[in-house]
Amino acid sequence: MEPTHNVTEFILLGLAVSPELEHMCFLLFLCFYISIILGNLLITVTVKGSQSLNSPMYFFLSYLSLVDICYSSVTAPKLISDFLVEKKTISFNSCMGQLFWFHFFGCTEIFLLTVMAYDRYVAICKPLHYMTIMTRSVCSFLVAVSWVGGFVHSIIQTLLTTHLPFCGPNEIDHYFCDVHPLLKLACTDTYIVGIIVVANTGMISLTCFVVLVISYIVILVSLRRRTSEGRLKALSTCASHITVVVIFFGPCIFIYLRPSAIFTEDKMIAVFYTIITPMLNPLIYTLRNEDVKNAMRKMWIRKVDLDNK
Repeated sequence: MEPTHNVTEFILLGLAVSPELEHMCFLLFLCFYISIILGNLLITVTVKGSQSLNSPMYFFLSYLSLVDICYSSVTAPKLISDFLVEKKTISFNSCMGQLFWFHFFGCTEIFLLTVMAYDRYVAICKPLHYMTIMTRSVCSFLVAVSWVGGFVHSIIQTLLTTHLPFCGPNEIDHYFCDVHPLLKLACTDTYIVGIIVVANTGMISLTCFVVLVISYIVILVSLRRRTSEGRLKALSTCASHITVVVIFFGPCIFIYLRPSAIFTEDKMIAVFYTIITPMLNPLIYTLRNEDVKNAMRKMWIRKVDLDNK
């Protein structure tokens, strides 16, 4: 039986800032979004255009930057444009589309971060076999698995939500369409669906985070046998990834590994993992990485030389 959808559009309550602050927020979040696009695009172009950044670590990093661009683009443009209008509406189909793409890119990023931790584990714990284990075909396969895993996760979330009846009210207490706020609006008992959502999203986040923690514990234990110089070099390559993992997984686990209750803090926490983290990733990976900075300098010098000819 087809679900009943008396609701043709939803009203987003947004970040609920005062009217005086909305224009300031518009400029602030527009700057954030431009930074996300330019920063991640710069990393992608640098990795693809530099022969020195041809290791698996940078192969994964280029895809992480691509996913960050797509991930933030699902929610940020709508949030930014809504600061300029009084009534923030989104059609039913657009809402479900936003839900799908948000979880697709978000889950793909989770899997990519986990794959990157595996790459660091092999590089540090099995350095002699690194290039034979992490071949280009294996790396491509792991990236493909991340995309497929994100799709499977997202299609489950979307199908569960679209098959719920929505007959009013239609106000979403959020700035984008996510599962928990939508479950609150469904005019049916959503307990079972809520459990599935927690099992799907929450457990993926928690399981991947546990795998990441275990991999880094193994890495740290293995480093005890290294010289202090080798230990520092290995830790420096992991530090950026650990930072990204902590600031991305922490909010995700808090939001999704619990029943579909809505807290007032949820929207600000969501800003952190939908906008702030994708904006910080390029800075984290470039400021702490001499190889990336050197590759960017070479590309800039090459561009200047071409322009002067």
